[in-house]
Amino acid sequence: MKKLSVIVVSYNMTRELPRTIRSLSPSMQRDIAAEDYEVIVVDNGSVHPFDEAECRRWIPDLIVHHIEHPTQSPVPAINKGLAMARGEIVGVFIDGARMASPGMLAAARLAFRLHERPVVGTLAFHLGPKVQMDSVKNGYNQAVEDELLKSSKWEEDSYRLFEISAFAGSSDRGWFDLPAEANALFLKAGHWREIGGYDAAFVTPGGGLANLDIWERLCADPSSCVIMLLGEATFHQVHGGVATNSLNPPQALFAEEYHRIRGHGYVRPNRQAIFLGSAPRAVLASIELSAAMARAHVRSE
Repeated sequence: MKKLSVIVVSYNMTRELPRTIRSLSPSMQRDIAAEDYEVIVVDNGSVHPFDEAECRRWIPDLIVHHIEHPTQSPVPAINKGLAMARGEIVGVFIDGARMASPGMLAAARLAFRLHERPVVGTLAFHLGPKVQMDSVKNGYNQAVEDELLKSSKWEEDSYRLFEISAFAGSSDRGWFDLPAEANALFLKAGHWREIGGYDAAFVTPGGGLANLDIWERLCADPSSCVIMLLGEATFHQVHGGVATNSLNPPQALFAEEYHRIRGHGYVRPNRQAIFLGSAPRAVLASIELSAAMARAHVRSE
């Protein structure tokens, strides 16, 4: 049995997925051995397939599964990945365009030593000068991002991704407050089975608020311990995503679906978390900004 499984869901990410896989590879992830974890890509019916050979260049034993009857929601694909996972700990990347910082997997494993029932979350960043919902309106695109990544030399030290990115909207309160969702979410395999994975009732494009929903429900469980990884995050590549990169994201549709399923509007979790991690030099600026935001929040109360 593997110690850790990572599930990555992909749809039409020919450019983005190989970078995500590289960021999760043993050559990039620190303080964790290749034999200790597996990465499972679940492709949700891509019209434009990704280069499996390129991905296997970074993770030779990469597991790839193609959904036979794909849906516009990634939820069934996620749940298929959860059924396939062999790890004692299982992490989910709902969006295959999100690269990982280099200490994420080791830090996630460490977090599971702290509590019997941990819920381990991460902050999200968007590559580029600001959240991509705004930057794409001002000319930010894949070509600009390619040059940005090239100039950063992230392959030499992927903590440099912090220097070319901004807090995602879901993580706009910084390091010291809970985000609205976790785009790399880790639970024990048994915990995933207990909650039944992601809720299949979320059927809108991109899963609607399915990722926010599962995060809120997990954080609301008093028997769990919420642990946020400090200094580790995901970095979203621009790819025309229905929620992150659309000029007209279907937020009203997502909100209506959530209200129909839960009977109320979405409310961001409000709970004290444990922070576990480190502060690499490239992360210090965002930590400093987060501390200022936290102080301002305290003064406003």
